[in-house]
Amino acid sequence: MRHCINCCIQLLPNDLHKQCFRCRRSNHINQKCPVCKQENIIPLYVDSKQMNLLAVLEVRTHHNESWNGSFCLRKGKLCSLIFGLIIMTLVMASYILTGAKHGLLLIPSPFHYGAFTGNPNLMDNESLSEMKDHYQPSKINISYVRDYPSIKLIIDTITSKIEFINRQRPDLEDLKKQELHMFSIIPNKFLSNSKNPCWYEEYRGNTTTDPYTTNSYALYSKRFRTIFDYLKKVFWNHLYHYKDKHYRLRCLPHFYIIGQPKCGTTDLYDRLRLHPDVRFSAIKEPHWWTRKRFGIIRLRDGFHDRYPVEDYLDLFDLAAYQIQGVLQSDVTKGHSKMNHIIIGEASASTMWDNNAWVFFYDNSTDGEPPFLIQDFIHAFQPRAKLIVMLRDPVERLYSDYLYFASANKSAEDFHEKVAESLQLFENCILDYSLRACVYNNTLNNAMPVRLQVGLYVVYLLDWLTVFDKGQILVLRLEDHASNVKYTMHMVFQFLDLGPISEKQEALITKSPASNTRRPEDRNLGPMLPTTKAILRDFYRPFNTKLAEVLFDDAFLWKKT
Repeated sequence: MRHCINCCIQLLPNDLHKQCFRCRRSNHINQKCPVCKQENIIPLYVDSKQMNLLAVLEVRTHHNESWNGSFCLRKGKLCSLIFGLIIMTLVMASYILTGAKHGLLLIPSPFHYGAFTGNPNLMDNESLSEMKDHYQPSKINISYVRDYPSIKLIIDTITSKIEFINRQRPDLEDLKKQELHMFSIIPNKFLSNSKNPCWYEEYRGNTTTDPYTTNSYALYSKRFRTIFDYLKKVFWNHLYHYKDKHYRLRCLPHFYIIGQPKCGTTDLYDRLRLHPDVRFSAIKEPHWWTRKRFGIIRLRDGFHDRYPVEDYLDLFDLAAYQIQGVLQSDVTKGHSKMNHIIIGEASASTMWDNNAWVFFYDNSTDGEPPFLIQDFIHAFQPRAKLIVMLRDPVERLYSDYLYFASANKSAEDFHEKVAESLQLFENCILDYSLRACVYNNTLNNAMPVRLQVGLYVVYLLDWLTVFDKGQILVLRLEDHASNVKYTMHMVFQFLDLGPISEKQEALITKSPASNTRRPEDRNLGPMLPTTKAILRDFYRPFNTKLAEVLFDDAFLWKKT
């Protein structure tokens, strides 16, 4: 596109960049410019790149006079040149004296392509200190991000491209081809006398064998080594011996708290594990389905060996021992007792994080993942129960930013990161489907804030392609915060848990809230009103669809 730089120069005092942005109209013809009137035309070339964030400006002029030497400079121009050099020297000196750490007058590229770098997508609450060291805030400084009308144009473009298209469910045989080992370990039937999905697996080791010596969780975490040291000591006592063979009880979770991050899942987990019939994995968030089974451990470490399903099952051994105790309590009387203990797993990445698919599954022609996490969970546990905790996506994003950003946090910095992320998302959705952009690893890692996590309805609809709506309980953090007792009773009823005493109920419902905002983050105050308005516009069509799917207008978040 060609623009007359003379026109732009006339508008220089009013912010040249903004005015140039607004004059990008088809009716702006360089040859008919009323300012230059075709005289001394200096065309401005704008070459938009793929991601449409930076423009390459090339100014070419046709000189009608030649230089006979430096003495041809007018005195005014010479003074201006000297004055400019003095100002530049002062600026450089100020940068050096203040110890600027981000480089001198440099604007780095906002793109951070590569496997799982540039943002906290892969680590929600796990190894927080390591993740904070890795995460670096974006340095890009785009002047027009503060211009609400221009950003609103971006949002309008995104909104016009939104289509909620039903996803095709993959065949079971195709799933088996992708995970042959997993399907060889987990059976398709479980014990009939246990509410929780469990089965007996033959153990071929001896009394001196350490069953956890190769467990990847123990290899990379001191916490797990402590847990497995205890499990190793009591392991042999919990084996079931039958006809000169040894069997160990293996279990999967009965229910999953699948999301979303910064929506109260930790508080729900802490309260729910106080119920006498509920057990959890050795840690709250194993992240096995989304990350560990692909060999993703920490952001900066890249890929490691993939964690086999046996390592994941080891995390439920403590709970399996208790279930086994119930099953064998009446075995001497000729019959076993029905087990009502259930196991839960609470990785907040399960609902949304499918970033690894592009590295392990064949790419589809439309850029959408051929397999999702829920496909595999449903293949093994078609009756699994799923709990989702959501909150206003606008507030969720700000909380996410405050929790994961390591330095220079401010409402203004958040505003710029939101604007940059919106532009990246716009450029993707201009060429690809909504689902392809939501699950696009490169895009998700390039965006400095996790806009995609708040697109709840996209993920929920994909989960509903394999699970019935009755198997998914969707809660709001706002309701949970205002009436903990009510939401916990909803969860108890959903999981079909037995009655508890008043003392137990009081312990569960009156405990202090978990994982609240840190004092230093609260001191930063709320986001800018303009930022909130921008995000409200962006999330509105997704919230509208979510309320329609759930038949509940509370998910419009109009009152927050």
